[in-house]
Amino acid sequence: MNDIEILDPRFQPVAQGASPLERLGGGAIWSEGPVWLRETGQVLWSDIPNDRMLSWHPQDGVTVWRDAVDFTNGHVREVHGALLHCSHGLRAIVRTRLDAEGRPIGDDEIVVNRYQGRRLNSPNDIVVKRDGSLWFTDPPYGIASDREGHKAESELGRCYVFRFCPISGALRIASDWLEEPNGLAFSPDERLLYVSDTSAALRTDGSGHHHIVVFDVVGGQDLANPRVFAQIAPGLADGFRLDLHGFVYTSSEDSVQVYHPDGTRIARIPVPEKVGNLVFGGPAGNELFIAASTSLYRIKLNTRGATA
Repeated sequence: MNDIEILDPRFQPVAQGASPLERLGGGAIWSEGPVWLRETGQVLWSDIPNDRMLSWHPQDGVTVWRDAVDFTNGHVREVHGALLHCSHGLRAIVRTRLDAEGRPIGDDEIVVNRYQGRRLNSPNDIVVKRDGSLWFTDPPYGIASDREGHKAESELGRCYVFRFCPISGALRIASDWLEEPNGLAFSPDERLLYVSDTSAALRTDGSGHHHIVVFDVVGGQDLANPRVFAQIAPGLADGFRLDLHGFVYTSSEDSVQVYHPDGTRIARIPVPEKVGNLVFGGPAGNELFIAASTSLYRIKLNTRGATA
C-alpha cells in the first residue's frame, strides 16, 4: 500500500493488500496501447516511434512481438478474440487473428479506414461494446508529424468519436463534441462512455483541453448529455480503464490517477515515468499494467478490470 496515495477512504478496500509497483521491463521510446492476452498470459503494447509492438511474459520478459507495424497505438480484443489495432500509419482500424499461442494467423485485415470516402485522421484508441460494435477515437496525432505516423493533411477536417458495426459495415459519428478525442472506456454497465480530450497535447500556448468527458449511452449506440467528468493535472488523460466498481484509472504526467464515478479523485499511484495508457490483466484480472514512456509497470490491486 506504500506505493498508493489514498485521497478518499472509498479507495481503501482496493488498496488493501496491494503489491508494490514493479518495473517489468523497458527499452521503448513511447509506450502506449497495452492489451492483455489471457490465453498466453502476456501483455502486448506499442512502442510507437520505434514502429513496433513489444511483449512481456513472466517467463520471457520483454521481447519484440512485431516490427514494422504501421505505428499502432491502442489495441483491444474483439468478442471472438481477434486483436484490433489503431494504426496511425495506415490511418485505419486493423484486425490480426491470433492462434492459441498468441501468434498472428494469416494477413492482417483492414476493418475500416474511411468515412464517406475520406481517409480517417489517425485512429488512436478503441473499445469493443458487448454487442460487438467498435468505438474509437480519431485525433490528428499520427498525421501531425512523421514521428508517430506519416505527416499529412486531415481529409475530415474534424476529429470524431466513431462507432463501427462489423455486421453491417456501417461507420457513423458517435460524437463531434470533443476537439481531439483520445482515450475512451465504457462504464461496467455500458450506460456511460468516458472519452478524454487532449487538445492541449501539441500546443505550447497553454490552450486546449486536458480533461475527461462522460456521455450517456442512449439506445446502445447514441451518445448524449456530454459533461466534463474530471480535469487532469499534471499532464493529460491519454489512456484510461475502469474497474468493476466503476473507478476510472487514468494516465497523467506523474501517476495513475483514480476517480470515483462521482468525479472525485480518490487515489493516485505514482509512476517514475509519464504514463501513456494502462490495462487490467493477469489470471484474476486484478493486475494493472501501466505503459509509461520507456517502460511497462505492474501493480496488483484488490479489484478487477471492468472488462477483464
